[in-house]
Amino acid sequence: MNNINLESIKKAKQDFWDFIENTPLLFSKRLSKKYDAEIYIKREDLQAVRSYKVRWAFNKINSLNLEEKKSWVVCASAWNHAQWVAITCKYLKIKWTIFMPITTPEQKVYKTKQFWGEFVEVILIWDTFDDALKEAFLFQEKNKLSFIHPFDDYKVIEWQATVSLEIFEKISPDFLIAPIWWGGFISGQILAKNILSPKTKIIWVEPTWAKAMKDSLKNWKNIELENINVFVDWAAVKKEWEKTFEICKQENLEIIDCPENRICSTILEFLREDGIVVEPAWALTTDALKDLKDRIIWKKVVIVISWSNFDFERLPEIKERSMKYEWLKKYFLLSFPQRPWALKDFLSVLWEWDDIERFEYLKKSAKNTAPVFIWIKTKDKKNWERIEKNMQNLGFKYKDVTNDELYFDLLV
Repeated sequence: MNNINLESIKKAKQDFWDFIENTPLLFSKRLSKKYDAEIYIKREDLQAVRSYKVRWAFNKINSLNLEEKKSWVVCASAWNHAQWVAITCKYLKIKWTIFMPITTPEQKVYKTKQFWGEFVEVILIWDTFDDALKEAFLFQEKNKLSFIHPFDDYKVIEWQATVSLEIFEKISPDFLIAPIWWGGFISGQILAKNILSPKTKIIWVEPTWAKAMKDSLKNWKNIELENINVFVDWAAVKKEWEKTFEICKQENLEIIDCPENRICSTILEFLREDGIVVEPAWALTTDALKDLKDRIIWKKVVIVISWSNFDFERLPEIKERSMKYEWLKKYFLLSFPQRPWALKDFLSVLWEWDDIERFEYLKKSAKNTAPVFIWIKTKDKKNWERIEKNMQNLGFKYKDVTNDELYFDLLV
């Protein structure tokens, strides 16, 4: 059982020295105006390694005894954890081995490499974090090393509570909104909130296609999802950890799940309005405001922003997902007549503000029709009724494949 209390949380905070930033709690003028509320953003993405996770890595590793520090430490990473363990071990001069999936994005590997040195051994293995974690456990057991768990450890949970400590030292909000992922972060916030600001309502956020915590609490047992969409990176998990789930079970949690494609619209909104490029997990908590807009009017709200490690190769996919969610773009398969002027006839389907973004056609011999794959963008989602009615009137047979993930994954 854990012994986390106000003194232990404050001690964890003191033990950070100057190594970890006391990140700012910034008033958001744009979001406050948009939602008629007093909205603050806890900017954990402004840590030196762009994420709050450096707090738990440092707290756990620094809590090892002298003998353990002289030895080797091992961990597994779902991309970001590696960076914070690396910089902590380099700072404390502790040797470590990190297991990461081979599928780790190049940008994440590059950032981790910045902290590599004589203290580091990195092993890229298999496809998923779960695979890397299993290998790390086997390596740790075989070599009798200290394991730095990224989530399911009370020392990890303790440091996570320091985020809320910094918040509640400044204000006592009506709502605190933060992401869930493996449950370690929310466990820390629950413990800190219950001690420092019991009246604050905590609302947790998950991606719609990875509702591990929401489904587990609904069934009152920690279940494992069979399939998830990993678009929102480490906020998309199959199963919560046992220690963290037990803490969450005792709290009357309210959980919101946000559609992945709508999160993309929030990302583009930040780019358009603020000139900031944010990753999906960064935008997750902000996106939840869309579901809470009627409840937070005139309320004091804190949003925890966790990460800022964006892979720019994802921008085309984010744009497409946003357009799909807003119903401003559709993908069609058409049976296209192979007669002269067929294309000219089809263009009469469209009006001034409709646009063809992709058109793939290969003429077939000895056939009356040939398949066409086409992307159409319009300015107003109300236009689709007119566009599809025009196709029907002109005799074009079609199939809407906009929400077919196989086509989307193939083409975007």
